[in-house]
Amino acid sequence: MKTQAMILAAWLVLAAGALAQEMPKPGPEHKKLDAFAGTWTLDGDMKAGAMGPGGKVTENEKCEWMEGGFYLVCHTDFKTTMGKGSGVSVMGYSTDDKAYTYREFNSWGEFTDSKGSVDGDTWTWTNDEKMGGMTMKARFTMKVTSLTSYNFSFEMSQDGTKWTMVMDGKATKTK
Repeated sequence: MKTQAMILAAWLVLAAGALAQEMPKPGPEHKKLDAFAGTWTLDGDMKAGAMGPGGKVTENEKCEWMEGGFYLVCHTDFKTTMGKGSGVSVMGYSTDDKAYTYREFNSWGEFTDSKGSVDGDTWTWTNDEKMGGMTMKARFTMKVTSLTSYNFSFEMSQDGTKWTMVMDGKATKTK
């Protein structure tokens, strides 16, 4: 009987500790990503080069908050001169790294893992991209121009100092 009482007391102490802990809540950094929630149309101009022949790029993207409010999940359909495709991406904020995160997977077998920062109305995402056995630096910049639009550019560099424009364009929020 004494053993059962001790087990019950220990269980009650553990249960009380678990109840005292609150579920984590998104911070102000997470809330900044709310600017990208909704349905977007992106119209871009791909420059001819290592990424392909160039031409128009169109994307339709729908971004919604995952339950809990830590991650924005986006589903994308895109069309380029090289063909059509789809993708899924997840944006969040890493409190450990003190950086925004962006991970994208698409139907062409491509995967992107970027870190981001925001300075005023400009978001900058950087990552390393492998192309034909060579690693290149990539930079995607979003300049918010209103609550319903932003201009974007995608640049690449061999060493992270001299950047070459790969694509630029405009995104417009439709819903």
